[in-house]
Amino acid sequence: MTFAASGRPETGRSERGEPWSAAIRFVAAALTRLGRDPLAAEEILTERGRLPMHGADVHGDVRIGHAVSANRSCRLLRCADGLVAVNLPRPDDLDLLPAWFSGELPGDANLEGAAVPWNSLAMALLSRRSDEVVRLGQELGLAVAVVAEDSYSHLDPQLMARNTTDATRPFVHSAAGAASAPRALRGLVVVDLSSLWAGPLCSRLLAEAGARVIKVESTNRPDGARVGDPELFARLHAGKEFVAVPFEAGERGEQLRELLESADVIIEGSRPRALERLGIDPMAVLEARPGKVWLSITAYGRTGPWRNRVGFGDDTAAAAGLVERSSSGEPGFVGDAIADPLTGVLAAALIADAVGRGGGGVLIDLALREVARSVALGAEVAW
Repeated sequence: MTFAASGRPETGRSERGEPWSAAIRFVAAALTRLGRDPLAAEEILTERGRLPMHGADVHGDVRIGHAVSANRSCRLLRCADGLVAVNLPRPDDLDLLPAWFSGELPGDANLEGAAVPWNSLAMALLSRRSDEVVRLGQELGLAVAVVAEDSYSHLDPQLMARNTTDATRPFVHSAAGAASAPRALRGLVVVDLSSLWAGPLCSRLLAEAGARVIKVESTNRPDGARVGDPELFARLHAGKEFVAVPFEAGERGEQLRELLESADVIIEGSRPRALERLGIDPMAVLEARPGKVWLSITAYGRTGPWRNRVGFGDDTAAAAGLVERSSSGEPGFVGDAIADPLTGVLAAALIADAVGRGGGGVLIDLALREVARSVALGAEVAW
């Protein structure tokens, strides 16, 4: 399949079932670029679902779409003018629901219980416009997104502002500082500030290639996967070193800044305003020493009007139009939080390229939604 400059295919739509096949091809190509066995693609995409803790939570074949995500935290719900993906994986999300709906939820809402009142949410959304639902939810810090009806023609202000409409280039490269001589991954120091899935998968792949990976967590807010997904956490962080330091500005943040200065590669998944609060400027860190690489993984990208939006693997994939369509046209999730492993593998391959071919000196800006969009369009990455 060939692509125009916009990333739109010059041929027709893919057959049903193609999103999963496209995801496997995408991961296989990134693994090949990384020097890994491409046959491991499906294993990586289904990694969480095969862990004992999650085996009972994945209904049948995770390749087949459902309106409920594999881990149950995300659902596709109908608004007055279309569908939204609502992802509520954090305990604190429940506390924000009254504010999202001005204190009123119809039906069986019980906000004092541990379970999300999905039936009440579905009823409340039916009379609301999707864009307003997303705007209000995102202002509160909820992972809510409009489900793209058509990945081929869907262009929005975020894609336009980031100049990522070309699906063969689902990333932004920014040169920063001087490059060094090309280097192998073996022996490089990787400081990983990321959490959950995509970033940790990236650094695990780098560790398996011989890099020294230091997993850095905040003393006040450790990686949420430690408690919420301990089996996946253990699998993703095998072979890494662990350090806990204050994530603060000023003198208390000195240990964090020293770690960043010592790194050859930095991986982080913070929204830009979080780094700004810490007084950390990625470009300044890169310019301090030739050959450094900074890789940022966020829901929608470090730049553009949506740069501080919240998102996770399932909702950003739906926002990209990476969904499986039933025979009646109803969308469902593809795989398990699929934007996470897709982005994690691509991130590792891009880092390997940056240090092994370009000699570093670059900031790589990856958005979960843009990577998922590339797969939804069946694009091949233009390395």
